[in-house]
Amino acid sequence: MYNCIVVGAGPSGGSASYHLAKRGRSVLLLEKESLPRYKPCGGGVSPMVQEWFDFDFSPAVSLTVSNIRYTWQMGDPELVELTSKEPVWMVRRDVFDHYLVQQAQKLGVELRDRTGVTGLEWKSDRWLVKTEQEVFEARYVIAADGAKGSMAKWLGFKERKRRMGAALEVEAPHSSPDVSAAHFDFGSVQNGYIWNFPKADGYSIGAGTFIGGEKQNLKEIAARYAQEFGIDVTSMKQFGHPICLWDGNQPLHTQNALLTGESACIVDPFTAEGIRPSLLTGMLAGQAIDAAIGGDIDALKQYTLQVQEAWGEDMAWAQRIAGIFYRIPSFGYKMGVKRPSASQRMGKILCGELRYRDVAGAAVKRLAKGLIGMK
Repeated sequence: MYNCIVVGAGPSGGSASYHLAKRGRSVLLLEKESLPRYKPCGGGVSPMVQEWFDFDFSPAVSLTVSNIRYTWQMGDPELVELTSKEPVWMVRRDVFDHYLVQQAQKLGVELRDRTGVTGLEWKSDRWLVKTEQEVFEARYVIAADGAKGSMAKWLGFKERKRRMGAALEVEAPHSSPDVSAAHFDFGSVQNGYIWNFPKADGYSIGAGTFIGGEKQNLKEIAARYAQEFGIDVTSMKQFGHPICLWDGNQPLHTQNALLTGESACIVDPFTAEGIRPSLLTGMLAGQAIDAAIGGDIDALKQYTLQVQEAWGEDMAWAQRIAGIFYRIPSFGYKMGVKRPSASQRMGKILCGELRYRDVAGAAVKRLAKGLIGMK
């Protein structure tokens, strides 16, 4: 019997496994796909996550960018140089996620990929985790199987508070991509934006909508945007996927089990940032279960409270900003992007050097004035 079974080998599952194994706990990591596996994702990561791990992530980083280029409906560009301590990482998820799992394996984590979970059963003092091949036992489980996973439902989280977004992405190879900046375009997508995140060997181009508007033709919009970079994506495979956006604090713990990552609905409702909070919740979950194994009867409850304090308080501000910004995107672009100081602050938020709560009050007031003025 294992101390803990982690279901899902994305950033939160890899992080939880690593931090549990680091503390000497026996961990089984289950992943339904074969690793390394492709995962549609822009792949922008704050370098601050390095602080949570004692190994070097640089082998898993495709490149770094120190500039963000914004456009409004593919025109009116604004180039902003980030003043953060370190440039933003651009990663490919197949490389990044697998690298994290490999570090966990070095500490003793047992990986079973190509192993989908088919059900759960609580029996006396342990979880029975059922797969097509066999049944595994553990005192604790961590659900890290993402937006489309079934673990949360099986664990009894039937009424999770979540706001669903949608994204469509394509990986566009390029022999010499422009790596000078990450690109965001506002105004072309209702209630969202388009992005182009460069990698060493191409671009990750996508379009997402975060507060409704899922019926837009994201494929057509992304294809038109890709042409701005000399890319024809019409013959490339495009990946659509749901996004579990934060929509209020909620319990993330139950009987000897925790939710992490998108299973915990922790994606930023304004920017759709998901990798950093996934790594954070994975780390906190690993620490909590280690404490529970050590006899702390409140450890899992404290995990929920920790996530709410470390992430939820900021996401409440992010949700308020998103609700106003995406209703009046032209004014939001003028006040939140074209103003250099606002862009610098947003860059620091993306890099983890500022929190929404530090600056959001003033931002909401400015956006709200614009909304009132347009009525």
